[in-house]
Amino acid sequence: MNSSLLENLNPEQLAAVTLPHTSALILAGAGSGKTRVLTTRIAWLLATGQATPLSILAVTFTNKAAKEMLTRLSALTPVNTRGMWVGTFHGLCNRLLRAHHREAGLVRLFQIMDMQDQLALIKRLYKAHNIDDDRFPARQLQALINASKEEGLRPNAVEAGDEFTRRQVEHYALYEAACEREGVVDFPELLLRSYELLSRNDMLRDHYRRRFSHILVDEFQDTNALQYRWLKQLTGPDTAVFAVGDDDQSIYAFRGANIANMQHFERDFGTAAAAVRLIKLEQNYRSHRLILDAANALIKHNQQRLGKNLWTSDDQGQPVRAFSAQSDVEEAAFVVDVVRSLIDEGVSPGEIAVLYRSNAQSRVVEHALFNAGMPYRVYGGLRFFERAEVKHALAYLRLVTAPEDDGAFLRVVNFPARGIGARSLETLEERARVTGTSLWQAACSAPQAGKAGGSIGGFVRLIESMRQATSQLTLSETVEHIVLASGLLDYYATEKGGQERIDNLRELVSAAESFTREAEQQIGDEALDPLTAFLAHAALEAGEMQAAEGTAALQLMTVHAAKGLEFHTVFVTGLEEGLFPHENSLSEYDGVEEERRLAYVAVTRARRRLYLTLAQSRMLHGQLRYNVASRFVNEMPSGAVLWLSERRRPAMAVARPQPPALHARVLSDLEGWRIGQSVKHAKFGLGIIVDAEGRGTDARVQVNFREAGVKWLALEYAKLQPA
Repeated sequence: MNSSLLENLNPEQLAAVTLPHTSALILAGAGSGKTRVLTTRIAWLLATGQATPLSILAVTFTNKAAKEMLTRLSALTPVNTRGMWVGTFHGLCNRLLRAHHREAGLVRLFQIMDMQDQLALIKRLYKAHNIDDDRFPARQLQALINASKEEGLRPNAVEAGDEFTRRQVEHYALYEAACEREGVVDFPELLLRSYELLSRNDMLRDHYRRRFSHILVDEFQDTNALQYRWLKQLTGPDTAVFAVGDDDQSIYAFRGANIANMQHFERDFGTAAAAVRLIKLEQNYRSHRLILDAANALIKHNQQRLGKNLWTSDDQGQPVRAFSAQSDVEEAAFVVDVVRSLIDEGVSPGEIAVLYRSNAQSRVVEHALFNAGMPYRVYGGLRFFERAEVKHALAYLRLVTAPEDDGAFLRVVNFPARGIGARSLETLEERARVTGTSLWQAACSAPQAGKAGGSIGGFVRLIESMRQATSQLTLSETVEHIVLASGLLDYYATEKGGQERIDNLRELVSAAESFTREAEQQIGDEALDPLTAFLAHAALEAGEMQAAEGTAALQLMTVHAAKGLEFHTVFVTGLEEGLFPHENSLSEYDGVEEERRLAYVAVTRARRRLYLTLAQSRMLHGQLRYNVASRFVNEMPSGAVLWLSERRRPAMAVARPQPPALHARVLSDLEGWRIGQSVKHAKFGLGIIVDAEGRGTDARVQVNFREAGVKWLALEYAKLQPA
């Protein structure tokens, strides 16, 4: 055995690596070296002759992690690891099904569909069977199919409590038959088909149980119910399962991850001869002590956890810094100012991360960075104005103001789908080329006969109606109207994961509102109308300040995207009740605990400096919100947190939000109305005055209505009443 293999392991790591042949749960805290322990365990088994490459099955959650594991193993041991089964759940299931396609009921050269291929197959089925996509949205059926398979349910096992679900289950059965006929499988099918193969074929299952004497699983806290059952199928009385995970970092319940798998591990993988060993890796090699103190205090408020306490032999470090801004704009300005000072101190921009709960929050930060001329990169996603749903909405806006824009026309003429196919567009493009006109002009003069002709005519009428309806509206009202009238909101409401896209569309309304509040926009000496100026602003922000690959740039990302990463300095923004924790979590079982785990992940990304920020008022999704600090901020110890703002910490984070004190002034020019006052409007209902301008007959107030959102109203005509 390589004498250096076990060097520099701490006592807990050494105990985990050199465990005897028994199942074990390794509770590996953030920054505790879990990847090193996992790969060294495999290398130790090989080096001591307790296992061969053929007897090891190692499961990771990404292909990148699998490649990294093999690379590390090659450096640690001279043993050829070629025969070892190392990969993701889907990759290993694919390998199993390829080897036993006949037993699994698959053709030898079965093909794997990605999500887009799967959706295309569903749409072909709809067309072949005359299924109404409006009544049974294809994306909704796709979500039902995938969720059912991840629960191990075929169509005949799905409970249909109503007529709509019964019809969907029928469509699921049609989809299954089509996949069988075409020799294709989707991603959830790989796991389900593999599980079914092992569960019904005793001889095959026993063969693999004898072969894989050691099963090692990374990120065990992220396994779902079917993955857990698949592992149990492969585990025999002589199999040692080495599961590495952290229940405090289980943040993927929305993908089906089941934190209870860690709690049930001892019951399901222990034997009469040997109980499951539990080893906690609590020494952290990443963060200073005060950051860990904040993280430990935060996560201790969760009830459903196995329990551990991170510690470090490193320095105490600097305290966690907290800042309460008056608004989201001030919050973003604070981030930019601190980042600038950090860079001046010599910290690389690439070592600084700004984290947020949802993608829609990035817009205000991006805008502040754009104005400061500071390069940034959105990790694992697109910048706000580059996101597909935002670009679709902008294309509609461009057509309203400039219908000759062929690029905008082509982007949305059939999005959402309105029955205009590729052949119809080719005909329209040829007509425009022959007549030397734009596609819009060609569409206006195109024959209305036939389905496609009628659909093109309907699109023209839609854009014209948008132009007329928005001619007297403010910029934000125009954006709000077009986002709704375009059908984009309804379209994404039927899409799995579509809520984030809906949030981004609503945030576009906030972007327009913020743009209006800023200084008058001009290009050269020529002032533009608000919509044209806003579109120019969006195009400029989409095209500038994105750092080139390889260039050191500030990192922007959601907390979910940050898992597994680490940075010198981390900003956790938007720490407000209703935002982080998200308001939806308050009504979900274990919802707040999952949000707290998400906050724990965010905090433990920081090595040296951690900043927590919140805004007392925030324009989000087109509405102005007044906020109080997240309970997560208040759950951190006062000795570890230094407040940079004058704001005092509230005794209870769940207290009723109050408007900032500066909004309590009475406006003498507004006939006694004051900002922060509750009012009632005959059409829009109850709301709060949040801003005001003008005098006398020109006076108007901005009201944030509970149902209708933010509106500017002329006091002379609004007929507001105190609420």
